[in-house]
Amino acid sequence: MENKTELFLYAAFGLIITLFLIIDLGIIHKQSHTIKPKEATIQSLIWIFISGCFGLFIYFWYKSPKTDPLTSTIEYYSAYLTEYALSMDNIFIILLIVRYFKIKDAYLHKVLFWGILGAIFFRGVFIFVGAYVIQQFHYILYLFGIILIYSGIKIMKEDNGEEKEFDGDKNFIFRICKKYMRFTQSDGEGNFFIKQGGKIYFTTLFLAIILVETTDIVFAVDSIPAAFGISENEFIIYTSNIFAVLGLRSMFFLLSNIIDKFHLLPKALSIILMFVGTKMIINDFIVKGKYNDFIFKKINDFIVNGNYNDFILKEKYLEPKTIAIVSFLVIISLLLLSILLSIFFPKKESVK
Repeated sequence: MENKTELFLYAAFGLIITLFLIIDLGIIHKQSHTIKPKEATIQSLIWIFISGCFGLFIYFWYKSPKTDPLTSTIEYYSAYLTEYALSMDNIFIILLIVRYFKIKDAYLHKVLFWGILGAIFFRGVFIFVGAYVIQQFHYILYLFGIILIYSGIKIMKEDNGEEKEFDGDKNFIFRICKKYMRFTQSDGEGNFFIKQGGKIYFTTLFLAIILVETTDIVFAVDSIPAAFGISENEFIIYTSNIFAVLGLRSMFFLLSNIIDKFHLLPKALSIILMFVGTKMIINDFIVKGKYNDFIFKKINDFIVNGNYNDFILKEKYLEPKTIAIVSFLVIISLLLLSILLSIFFPKKESVK
């Protein structure tokens, strides 16, 4: 840890997550039940509120040696919004998986809960390993940028009107599990394994969790580099990532039946990925390059709109605060625009 304050915030973050997970599994969802839209809405709002409050926590108590409190907070919210939006695609794939296994609504929360616990662990590993690699080999950021631009172009080219489905026989993890593990077609009444004829068989719930977890790992290939494109601070990246992932469960139940209505959201996500990827590649040139002093000063003064003397360009580069604000405005504008356009210009139903 870089300082005692960061250690304290990590402890506070861990305490918050542990407390709410215990309440979630041990009290609210102790008994398996179907989660209704009202309950999903309340839980989604609670997680958004907690995530928002943590951003204020960062502003008032987190002292980064690299950025000022406002910049750290803006980076946190930008990374959170990006990850939250990327989770939309994750929700769609999870929906295909649970439909394939015909998981009962009462057991969906259990599958998502344990799948997301795994996501918390693996994302932590990826983020801190990624941060270490970037410290040792800074040019890795350029590779991340290329990956994001490629992913953005790939998403842009996808046909959102095309009917998609999950095919277990074409999934590598599915085939490996079926080959080396004993499975039953039963859901085991909510259990992950059952005993039959003196042998242990894993249920469809357990296989669904494995596939949900591997799906999240695949999505992390986009989301984690995107977070590094917004901030190079592993504390900001990890906390924003985990808060977004934890909100994924309740958002799943809220949006599972209407997610196809936001048909333009993938286009916005593709632009965001390409924007962040480009920013990663040119960031060193923007921050450290020697460009026109007058133009960059005007940009800083216009965006920050505060005490101009504090933001005058002394080294002929854009202020980190300016870059953070621009990134945040681009991300939130694209997301809001795609949602509004999807509502006002709904997707035309294909005629069969």
